[in-house]
Amino acid sequence: MKIAVSGLNNTDNPAPGIPVIKSIQKENTIIGFSYDPNEPGNYMNMCDTTYLMPYPSLGFEELKNRLQYIQNKEGLDAIIPNLDAELPLYIKYQDEIEKMGIKLCLPSLENFELRNKNKLDPLAKALKMTYPKTYEISSERELHQILEEKDGNFPLMIKGNYYKAYMAHNMESAIENFYKISNEWGFPVLVQEVVQGEELNLVGVGDGDGTLVGGVAIKKLTTTDIGKIWTGVTIQNDKLMQIAKDFVAHTKWKGPFELECIVNMNQIFMIEINPRFPAWVYFATEIGVNLPQMVVDIMAGKKIEPQLSYPQNKMYVRYTGEFVTDFTDFMKLLSTKEL
Repeated sequence: MKIAVSGLNNTDNPAPGIPVIKSIQKENTIIGFSYDPNEPGNYMNMCDTTYLMPYPSLGFEELKNRLQYIQNKEGLDAIIPNLDAELPLYIKYQDEIEKMGIKLCLPSLENFELRNKNKLDPLAKALKMTYPKTYEISSERELHQILEEKDGNFPLMIKGNYYKAYMAHNMESAIENFYKISNEWGFPVLVQEVVQGEELNLVGVGDGDGTLVGGVAIKKLTTTDIGKIWTGVTIQNDKLMQIAKDFVAHTKWKGPFELECIVNMNQIFMIEINPRFPAWVYFATEIGVNLPQMVVDIMAGKKIEPQLSYPQNKMYVRYTGEFVTDFTDFMKLLSTKEL
């Protein structure tokens, strides 16, 4: 298949695109979708062609026109979108995109909105999990009221409803992070209690009919200052895997997802559900569970045997690398919007 993949940033805050490409490039032709000519994935020779895409904030008509242009040139079979900001457009208009002959493997709009952070409490209860106490706010005054109610007890998490989260250790950092998130992602801003325990993440794929066809759980060992995994280890947590199965069965989720949880003794706290692959998904591929290829197989209409077992105590280590390319490639991508 000829598949377009977005999320080509591969710095210390990596997007999922490069790990997804590494997982499927042997059996598929890859087209890169980029929003920034500076993204390293534009120059890593992993895509046959890379196209600059209009920012999602410009709306669906801009995306549709760009996709039609690319479709006429490339004859795309499918797209795997990997960025939070672009997913609402692809999900909302997936029927129109599929009419262009481009397959997608995405949840319904209802399911996408179900895992919004301000709606996770009822979902967590349905899955027999605990959701930390969370407040929705739209002003600094409300932030001060919450801090007074909590007697100034820190730390607290300051979160965007869709993306980004910062830990605040005092009033000044709480206010700073409130404005940082609201200026970038709008309202509501969420204030959440911090729970203690081990941070476990599970990446999985649902087939759209209620079956979890693949899943791998890890424990984060070290992270970057914004919470991106740097080292981690595979673990087997039967309760967490059952929660993933229940989540897919309950929602009929279609496509990739990531559960972010805190586990304290026998209690599992739901932190958030990401409606896409995480940047560490190639870890799963390397230990024998190729989740991005499962998504490709779902789009191709193939039957998939569920794969929920994998080796334990395998360690993931992220590292940085460098390479040299021609500046003319950057200028060409900038000027022509394709490379």
